[in-house]
Amino acid sequence: MSELRIEKADFANPQHATAIVKIINAYAREPQGGGKDLPLDVQQRIVPGMQKVPGAFTMLAWMGDKPVGAAICFRGFSTFAGAPLVNVHDLSVLEDYRGQGIGSRLLAAVEKCAAEQGCCKVTLEVREVNPEAERLYRRLGYTDPSGFKTRFLDKPL
Repeated sequence: MSELRIEKADFANPQHATAIVKIINAYAREPQGGGKDLPLDVQQRIVPGMQKVPGAFTMLAWMGDKPVGAAICFRGFSTFAGAPLVNVHDLSVLEDYRGQGIGSRLLAAVEKCAAEQGCCKVTLEVREVNPEAERLYRRLGYTDPSGFKTRFLDKPL
């Protein structure tokens, strides 16, 4: 088996752009991601859209030439800390590669990148239907510091 490699994606690199869309679409096909492929027009807009967002970055996990995981991140700001933060918007590892520490390595790479940018923390959300991911996050020290149960809500526009 090839050795795992984690790198920051170059959105202008076609191999990286294809890898990002492949990983996100694989997650979308899973039950916690909605259970179906993303529409083709959405797939085509993902990377060009992220290129336009200041502070957006993606960490990619590779086994040889095969992309096996991604952490899609956006820089934000914590008003309570008065400092920038990084939000992991999506973290996904292809099903056949789970349980090998890839998610942990991706998050470690995100945390290192966030620290290098002077960020005060890394945030993420997890759906209740994804207990495996929640166990990973809690094992790595992600908690709700307020003690309140946090839910992620959205309103499509």
